[in-house]
Amino acid sequence: MTDFHLPLNLYLERYPLKYSALYHALRDAITSSRLEYGMKLPSSRELGGLYGLSRGVVCQVYEMLAAEGYVVSGVGRGTFVAYRHDRQPEGGANVQTEFELSAWGRRMSGLPLRQPASGTDGDIRFVIGYSDRNHFPKQAWNRTLYAQVRGMHGTYYGDGFASQGHLALREAICRHLLRTRGIEAVPSSIAIVNGSMQAIALLAQLLIDPGEPVVTENPCYSGILSAIRAAGGEAVAACTDRHGLVPDDWEAKLIFVTPSRQFPTGAVLSLERRQQLLAWASRRGAVVVEDDYDSEFRHLGRPIEPLKLLDREDRVVYIGTFSLTMMHHFRIGYAVLPAALREPFLRARQLFEPHPTAILEQRALASFMNSGEYERHLRRMGRLYSRKFELLQSLLKDTEQLAELFEPVASDAGLHLFARWKRSADEYGRFRQFCHDSGVTWTDGTGYYLERPVPSACFGFAHLEENEIKEGVVRMAAAAARLQRVMHDSPAGKDLD
Repeated sequence: MTDFHLPLNLYLERYPLKYSALYHALRDAITSSRLEYGMKLPSSRELGGLYGLSRGVVCQVYEMLAAEGYVVSGVGRGTFVAYRHDRQPEGGANVQTEFELSAWGRRMSGLPLRQPASGTDGDIRFVIGYSDRNHFPKQAWNRTLYAQVRGMHGTYYGDGFASQGHLALREAICRHLLRTRGIEAVPSSIAIVNGSMQAIALLAQLLIDPGEPVVTENPCYSGILSAIRAAGGEAVAACTDRHGLVPDDWEAKLIFVTPSRQFPTGAVLSLERRQQLLAWASRRGAVVVEDDYDSEFRHLGRPIEPLKLLDREDRVVYIGTFSLTMMHHFRIGYAVLPAALREPFLRARQLFEPHPTAILEQRALASFMNSGEYERHLRRMGRLYSRKFELLQSLLKDTEQLAELFEPVASDAGLHLFARWKRSADEYGRFRQFCHDSGVTWTDGTGYYLERPVPSACFGFAHLEENEIKEGVVRMAAAAARLQRVMHDSPAGKDLD
């Protein structure tokens, strides 16, 4: 049992007699849960050999522990831990040591931890951030992945900056951006990241000093707000309307924006406002971070030119991700960097990841894109997602009980539908609880507001089948009818009316 370990040297400093040191080391390990109930301990010969003790000393200690009920022994079976941890260990609970964190550490401590999504079988979860796994081309992807496994020989050292990403993938992204978004990028301007959030966090660390104002939309993606606060920046809430961000003359040198599909409302920033935003950046000497998170899937209309395409002063960082076009656990994204930010960004990423990560997946994705499979996949999924989008939108509008409660916001693209609540915040809370009781949940949009929160919902639909969308709406309609009865019968409800 060579993997068995006790900090015996520490105990020998406190207890000069070997049997006493071993006894206390074993007893403390048992009572502190390091040695769990039912665990088999090394034989006297093994334990003596590990720590240079005689078998007689080990047997004496085992007998002492057995007499006190900490272990049990059986002839031919061995010695097992018999102490159950449902009673308080002697000497009280271990003392938790407190450490003084840096200013950055204290800011991080104030940020919320992402909680795992909860639910049971049969629940219908209109949550955002998921794609349709059932229709993903698994066979084509697996063939590509296995081909890369077979073709990789020796050690991979990367291309240029080790943290910049696989060259073939950066080249494939350049071709994809030119064909689909009109952006003329070169491989040296692209950095591969572990999802778009890593790019956002690194840019915040590079560009924000404590106390500096940073403009972000209201409402906005919570990850952007966390990155600003972690860097010590002061978030400035910029107004949004049905045309997206409303430009202003902010006293700031950095802005995070989602022009192709404002998060979470889905509003598209007009061409005039895009030009006004770039003019502001020019006057202020500001950097614009353009997060294009899910505009690949369009349901109608044509896309407006990205800020990166309109940029004439190399001020825009364009961020994209494959997490929604491939699978949500596929953590590969990219950033198209201005020349002045390329080296600082790569050095910052290299600090956290000195060697390229997910290189097998990067190579496979490059091959997948170069073979045309990725474009075919996007076309297939685009048709599927458009049907789901139209179904959900029509059901929310045509179901009388829900049409009285929600006002869906018109959207041209994306994998979720944003809807504002028409009634009071109290009624929204009750309705959410009624829906939860019937097995229907969604992503609450209220928490995305920095200022003047509006009760709202983000209905993700990409991962759901059409029959699940229909069933979810039926359950919500029943919950709406229940809400109506409660509010009608309750004196508090009459006051709210």
